[in-house]
Amino acid sequence: QVQLVDSGGGLAQAGDSLRLSCKASGFTFTLYAMAWFRQAPGKEREFVAAINWAGGQTYYSDSVRGRFTISRDNPENTAYLQMNSLKPEDTAVYYCAARYHTTAQAMSHMMSDRNVYWGQGTQVTVSS
Repeated sequence: QVQLVDSGGGLAQAGDSLRLSCKASGFTFTLYAMAWFRQAPGKEREFVAAINWAGGQTYYSDSVRGRFTISRDNPENTAYLQMNSLKPEDTAVYYCAARYHTTAQAMSHMMSDRNVYWGQGTQVTVSS
């Protein structure tokens, strides 16, 4: 069955770096755009970053552009989110997502799309 396993979260201090991983199985990874969303306590889930099937197209939210980098390793069926210069406001549960046959920019609007697969989430906590 389809499975996305998020990992790599943890505790960090402001200015530190973390790398999240999303291991996919149960579907043809190379046909899917991948994305990361996050949800902070008491807030709605929001888009963070997305990458198209081949990895040549990426899209970021304004809040993370220049600090976070999304990438993918298609032979390993894994997507990554490298997070640098972390801030306390980056504290959230981070979820990876997969959607068939779409663009990176379109993924930013697909939070409510019923055809999106979701990971279980990984907690990132950044202290000041």
